[in-house]
Amino acid sequence: MKRLIAIIAFLFTGTFAMAQDADAIVGVWEPGNGKARVKIDNIDGKYYGRIVWLKEPNDPETGKPKTDVNNSDESMKNVPLRGYRMLKDFEYKGKGVWEEGTIYDPETGNTYSSVITMKDENTLDIRGYVGVKTFGRSDTWRRLKVN
Repeated sequence: MKRLIAIIAFLFTGTFAMAQDADAIVGVWEPGNGKARVKIDNIDGKYYGRIVWLKEPNDPETGKPKTDVNNSDESMKNVPLRGYRMLKDFEYKGKGVWEEGTIYDPETGNTYSSVITMKDENTLDIRGYVGVKTFGRSDTWRRLKVN
């Protein structure tokens, strides 16, 4: 009986530790260009990031909130960028890596396959690519402390 309890405790601790590692990505992050801030959340075991702040939130010509004007889908062109979910469907694969997700680039209107690697607790390497990871582009995001 003691052995069974020990095994259950070990399995629970391992699962809990993996969940904690997976949630290490949760927080507010700033992409390398400093133009936005993205809040990453765990939603039903997958990780999503939405734009929560823009350096230039309003269109300089109209004064209205910036929208997704570069999106190839006409129905999305009037969707505000603030609140837009640009990271979707990432799954934790272990050892500080989240894969199987996509990243949307509002400056080009393109969506790319993506992998996120946590370099340390405050640094993410985000690589977007088409087809093969080798043919892509990486950006370094830094964690912001939010009060």
